[in-house]
Amino acid sequence: MNKKNTQFAPPARALSEPAWVPIVVISATVCFLGLFLILPIIVVFIEAFSKGVSGYAEALATPGTWEALRLTLIVVAVVVPINTVFGLAAGWVLSRYEFTGKETLIALIDLPFSISPVVSGLMYVLVFGLQGRFGAWLAEHDIQIIFAAPGIILATLFVTLPYVAREIVPLMQSRGADEEEAAATLGARGWLIFTKVTLPNIKWALLYGVIHCTARALGEFGAVSVVSGHIRGETNTVPLHIEILYNEYNFTASFALASTFVLFGLASLAIKQFLERRHSP
Repeated sequence: MNKKNTQFAPPARALSEPAWVPIVVISATVCFLGLFLILPIIVVFIEAFSKGVSGYAEALATPGTWEALRLTLIVVAVVVPINTVFGLAAGWVLSRYEFTGKETLIALIDLPFSISPVVSGLMYVLVFGLQGRFGAWLAEHDIQIIFAAPGIILATLFVTLPYVAREIVPLMQSRGADEEEAAATLGARGWLIFTKVTLPNIKWALLYGVIHCTARALGEFGAVSVVSGHIRGETNTVPLHIEILYNEYNFTASFALASTFVLFGLASLAIKQFLERRHSP
């Protein structure tokens, strides 16, 4: 039997590859990342500090910058907790219950990935805009959603909705409910089971989702651009303010503000790598 297996086993040389193959693939990958990722980041910082540190500080103090930053942080503070609660609820429902339309619900969670952010912003304009489905009623009650902070929050909420859920749902589905059922047989109740059993098992996935959701909420441009109205000092988020500064040929200020977002992105990546190392066995 051993002789027969040896006879039909492929030679070790056939399973190997030439030494130049990994060298070429790795070199091509590094060159691609360097040209399309690292180089643009370096250029952003070079332009941001083109007038020195003092010029960088002055650029960040341009009119409307702090108002844009304040609005962006408000949007993040509202959107991320809502998406976190939704992600936890979706994970619990989809992993613990069987019901008609479950696959449809999973597909709907992924819907924002398939729709252009500009289109999603337009949808809210068609619903809540002055000429939209509820526009007349909102105007009669002096409620403004489009071209105001509520519209920006709704558009960002739609675009970032899947990020927390898509990290939590697959993990909870793969782990099953055995540990929760065991805790229940020992007398534990719902909230205690969730905080002592479920949450510790999904905490890393939850953190990944929150980081991704925060980063996307901070940098969202397309949907927000449609519903904001581009009112400086009122409805401009940081990405929109960067565009305005660039269009006004205030390149130093636009790149300086952009560099702060690059730093946040790098910090998010560092945090994610740290969490992955702690989570890995």
